[in-house]
This record gives sequence, C-alpha cells and structure tokens, in this order.
Amino acid sequence: MAREFSFRWIKVAAAGAMMALPAVPARAQVICGGHDYLVARLAEAFEEKRLGYGVAGEAAIFEVFVSASGSWTILMTDVKNQSCILAAGEGWEDTLATPVWQPGG
Repeated sequence: MAREFSFRWIKVAAAGAMMALPAVPARAQVICGGHDYLVARLAEAFEEKRLGYGVAGEAAIFEVFVSASGSWTILMTDVKNQSCILAAGEGWEDTLATPVWQPGG
C-alpha cells in the first residue's frame, strides 16, 4: 500500500538541511515530480499560491509560491514539465521593489 506523500515533513527537512549547509557539506534531498501534482500539493498542504515567476533562458521557469501565513516554496520546472522544489521556508515578507534606474530620469 502506498503512503501519502508528506509535504510538511519535506519542508521541515529542507529547512533543516539548508541551515546545516554552511556548517557541514552535505547533499540536500531535492523533491521532484510533475508540475501540476506539486502545485496542487502546495495548495492543498500549505495553501500556497504562485506569487510570481521568472524564466531562465530556454531551460527552466522558477516560480515562488507563498501562503497568507508566510510559508514559501521555490519551484523550478524544466522544458519536460518536470518540477523540483529547490527551497522552502517560513516567514515570507512582501516588499516593494525599488528601481535603481528609471528611463528618462
């Protein structure tokens, strides 16, 4: 019988691994799967919605998912629709972007 995938455990493990990286070199576990499946699980388990995205050449799209409670996840999707959770955590704060340079002024 298959067990239900636990995103809460993955987020705790990912946060712990990220905190340990500066102290001890270790391999972090990256969670990958189909884009639609991972997005649905983020919505179901954490009530996270996509805040924005960026394109990295023709190779990948990076998306940031955030919940009202402050949890966040960065998801990378390649051209084959394979997605991987690259980072996750708590305490997301929205900030206004301040432009460094403005055209014509």
